Amino acid sequence: MSEQMSLDLPSGASPDGSVLAIGLMSGTSQDGVDVALIDTDGERIAQFGATACRPYSKAERALLRRATAAAANLTERTARPALVAEAERLVNGAHAEAVEAFLGANDLKAGSVAAIGFHGQTLLHRPERGFTLQIGDGAALAARLGIPVVYDFRAADVAAGGQGAPLAPVYHRALVRRLALPPPIAVLNIGGVANVTFIDGDALIACDTGPGNALLDDFLRLRTGQPLDTDGRAGAAGAVDAAMIERLLAHPFFALPPPKSLDRNDFRGFVGDTLDGTGVEDGAATLTALTAAAVARIVPHLPRAPATWIVAGGGARNPTLMRMLAERLKPARIETAHEVGWSIDSLEAQAFAYLAVRSLRRLPITFPGTTGAPQPLTGGVVARP
Repeated sequence: MSEQMSLDLPSGASPDGSVLAIGLMSGTSQDGVDVALIDTDGERIAQFGATACRPYSKAERALLRRATAAAANLTERTARPALVAEAERLVNGAHAEAVEAFLGANDLKAGSVAAIGFHGQTLLHRPERGFTLQIGDGAALAARLGIPVVYDFRAADVAAGGQGAPLAPVYHRALVRRLALPPPIAVLNIGGVANVTFIDGDALIACDTGPGNALLDDFLRLRTGQPLDTDGRAGAAGAVDAAMIERLLAHPFFALPPPKSLDRNDFRGFVGDTLDGTGVEDGAATLTALTAAAVARIVPHLPRAPATWIVAGGGARNPTLMRMLAERLKPARIETAHEVGWSIDSLEAQAFAYLAVRSLRRLPITFPGTTGAPQPLTGGVVARP
């Protein structure tokens, strides 16, 4: 515990070294800032705390989409053209507001929180070029909130030759250790991009599986003006084009073994061209089926088929997608995060609270089996107020 004891821990730190940490996540769905509090020493989870969400407005989501498009050709991580700089100010302000409201609502003092894990907003992820860009000024956030902020979690892994994603697997393993379920277990997070963690004892294998909600959300927004397929109703009403799914699955990404990762928009043009002329319900059904089929395609790449899949993220709230997953992954057991006592919506925010404490303790956050890093690596930049 010598590394942890060197930290500026709050006076309320537990004798076993666990501390309160806040995690912040604004994912590839670009729908808002999730906030979560946990009590952890960076290895075990002592207790879950409160959670909250600060949604982005329609105008804020539109700005993030424009900034994502503007960042597509950036080659310098520090470059901030006007639209990207404007989006970064938005991201910082929204995250600060979210934490300030969270502290007030839960009667928490800044001094009682050891660290904030601040993921920022991904605008571009191109690990094959050694490039990943998450906007968000951790130093400015620490100064405003008066709490140490750990940020820029992905860069060190990408610089070492890793994929820089996914980052939550080590937290998933800590969660699974609290469950009485037979191994192996897969934790599937379906945000804008879907990613899976395969856990068999201490062994960790992880990767992005393919599109999550992003393609479906974008398709419905463009066709109907709606931001998502609420309760999977459009997908349930349509017919899946099985031949189209097979053509989409011919994309080289799906043949790659883990570790591998994606940018939010990697399949946008590929799918958009394919769905030209397809009706709203049929398109929604086909894109939902694509997410499920892509998840199933990872199973042959795993050491053995998972006995249980635990699904988190926005996709866990789509019953049409959950039904398609159950069909594709049978005879495995399919559970939502809620059904095993976890948070569907705040799991990734909790993960960044956990990763912040691991970063402060110089514990590894990425591994050869999760990102392709050459060895277990710590990561994150620490900004103190």
